Amino acid sequence: MKTTMELLDKALESESVPFWHKELGLSRNALHNARQRGNLSPSIAGAIAEKLGENVDQWIVIAALEGDKDSACKTRMLRRYGSRRL
Repeated sequence: MKTTMELLDKALESESVPFWHKELGLSRNALHNARQRGNLSPSIAGAIAEKLGENVDQWIVIAALEGDKDSACKTRMLRRYGSRRL
């Protein structure tokens, strides 16, 4: 399953944290805080996906689902969107 933390790892393989903060106009601790939470916000995930040439819509959906409360529906949708090639 693809997660927003995997997307962040991919972004950090290509550029440094300060680069992404500046490129996306984020506060200095935004990505650190996201890592602590275990997921990116939908808007940050979408912006990173766009810069990496990934499917923006799917990453926004995955990020929104990751932030949702645990439920059978959440698990089902994460499987559906996370298992696709992004």
